[in-house]
Amino acid sequence: MNLFTFFHQHSHVALAFSGGVDSSYLLSQAIHYGADITAYYVKSPFQPEFELKDGKKLAALLGAKLHIISLDILDDPTITSNPSNRCYFCKKRIFSEIINRAKKDGYRVLLDGTNASDNSADRAGMQALQELQVLSPLALCGLEKSQIRKLSQEAGLFTWNKPAYACLATRIPTNMPITKEALQSIEQAEDFLYSLGFTDFRVRLVETGCKLEVPTNQ
Repeated sequence: MNLFTFFHQHSHVALAFSGGVDSSYLLSQAIHYGADITAYYVKSPFQPEFELKDGKKLAALLGAKLHIISLDILDDPTITSNPSNRCYFCKKRIFSEIINRAKKDGYRVLLDGTNASDNSADRAGMQALQELQVLSPLALCGLEKSQIRKLSQEAGLFTWNKPAYACLATRIPTNMPITKEALQSIEQAEDFLYSLGFTDFRVRLVETGCKLEVPTNQ
């Protein structure tokens, strides 16, 4: 399987779009191969503002159709209680919202940007995607992150060297309640560090405050 074959077989699809390396490359290739595709970005307190800005910029450059879905993920106590399998409930909620919207727009197949180097054993959210029958073309075609970055650079996508970014909720320890205030504090701290020139880092909450994780080369 390659992406040409995949989009020949699935020419009318919706995409769960994050604005990151993987979903951006997948969107570009769907358009390149002539698929009728619409990207859906879910805006929630778990996503920092810069992700939405990048998503809008990439969609505009590609001439892609982009729909933004606002979702108050914090109204779900199962998610905000932050259990060890929180990602399962969160993915189920977010992707169900996209599926419902996409169906109204006439799409019956939903894609996501999971790649071949993503380890399903380490990601509770993968179970939700399987239950919802979400297709992952990059994984199906055996494309790993390093390959996707290289191909993205060759395709002229500004996202090719974008650092990996997990949602803001991953900065909060398991079983510590997730609040809007905590998420905003984390985002503000990370925005400040970006302004200082840092990249590829995390600000994580701990019981007594927070800790900063940065690569050894920064």
